[in-house]
Amino acid sequence: VQGSAEWHQHRMNHFNASEASAMMGISSYMKRDELLRLKTTGVPVEVTPETQRRFDEGHRLEAQARFIAEGIIGEELFSPTISMIVDGLSLSASFDGLTMDESTAWECKTMNQHLKESLADGVIPDEYHPQLEQQLLISGAERSLFMAYDGTDELHAWYESDAALRKRLLAGWKQLADDLKDYQPPAITVEPVAHAVDALPALSVQIDGAVKASNLNEYEASALAFIRAINTDLQTDQDFADADNVVKFCGRTEKELESVKQQALAQTADIDALFRTIDTLKAEMRTKRLELNKLVTAKKQQMRESIVMEARTAWRAHIEQLNQRLEPVHLPDIAENFSGAIKGKRTMASLRDAVNTELARVKIEANEAADHIEANMKALKAMAGDYGFLFRDIQQIVTKDHDDLINLAKARINEHKQAEAERLEAERERIRQEEAAKAKAEQERIRQEEVAKAKAEQERIRQEEVAK
Repeated sequence: VQGSAEWHQHRMNHFNASEASAMMGISSYMKRDELLRLKTTGVPVEVTPETQRRFDEGHRLEAQARFIAEGIIGEELFSPTISMIVDGLSLSASFDGLTMDESTAWECKTMNQHLKESLADGVIPDEYHPQLEQQLLISGAERSLFMAYDGTDELHAWYESDAALRKRLLAGWKQLADDLKDYQPPAITVEPVAHAVDALPALSVQIDGAVKASNLNEYEASALAFIRAINTDLQTDQDFADADNVVKFCGRTEKELESVKQQALAQTADIDALFRTIDTLKAEMRTKRLELNKLVTAKKQQMRESIVMEARTAWRAHIEQLNQRLEPVHLPDIAENFSGAIKGKRTMASLRDAVNTELARVKIEANEAADHIEANMKALKAMAGDYGFLFRDIQQIVTKDHDDLINLAKARINEHKQAEAERLEAERERIRQEEAAKAKAEQERIRQEEVAKAKAEQERIRQEEVAK
């Protein structure tokens, strides 16, 4: 029963349709790294009262929308949870609705602006395609009615199976299963919030030909202590958030110091000691601000590069492992886009998730390419037999479409057989002609011998007659 403790436990032990988009890195509700953590620990994110209210409202709207869906489909719907093993993967899907003959599925979402705009054009957003594809795979249904409903308005579109997406879906789950074998959940971090910068005492100066009153000495001590205490060893998201805040604070303080100086200038023409102190503090504040700002920029770039390089190292190791499996051939070049994946990402957590998702994508592509090459190599080996010498260009042809490779191999072998048959036939013809020539020469020799014998016999007889 959906929603029961048994159902939740079942979901923990299966790869679920509702998680497919997160697995493929296109979910707006869950990141791929979050799904890895969930499948490893079995501990779901705690549902807040607000989230639970949203779930309850969704269930209420779904119950209302069911009657609309049954009217569109023309049949009653029931809500099963179905699981099956596909290519060694434990897959599952919990259906909002399915016809009794399991030919048509129904998936209902709470209406939002994005769904409203997309479904108004008859387009189901890509984010939901993996879930729908897995539901069709598991149920064997021919199509799915995808609906969005808000209690008043209803929009829908039909989804039919996509063979290419189904292939990517299974490859994606296989890669997630591989990733889970060695996955260690990282320490949970929260989005850093910059610490409040301790305010310096307000600087006040009153001048009447001379400095009448000022807390400049106390202010100077506090300001210099603050500047020297600024952290420049940036390692964590928290450090970066604090540093950004300090940079802004230093900029504001510079402006305040300049403002106080200008106020003092308005009161007197020349109070040298006062101005020198203010100028010094202003310069110190500016120097630290510029230094820290450059350090923040450099450190962020360094950490971004470090995350990308870690991923590239893992990527190269994966390719090397696949190439060892495929010897003597190797994979064609597969382009990763780690640099593009981190664009617009600000925090270390979002950077790592983006890079990990891209790494999973290219691993899946490489695995598919390796499986394809391996299947082609096995088929080619089985066909080639003693004709392996015909395929010295195996590196170039092994990536072909399987059927194209088989046809190419058959053509080469048949051409070689035909050429060999023609060569053998030509050789036999040469031998036949040589034998015929020999036989003819032998016949001529025998004839000449017989003629010579006949002549000799005639001569003997003639001589005997003469002698008589």
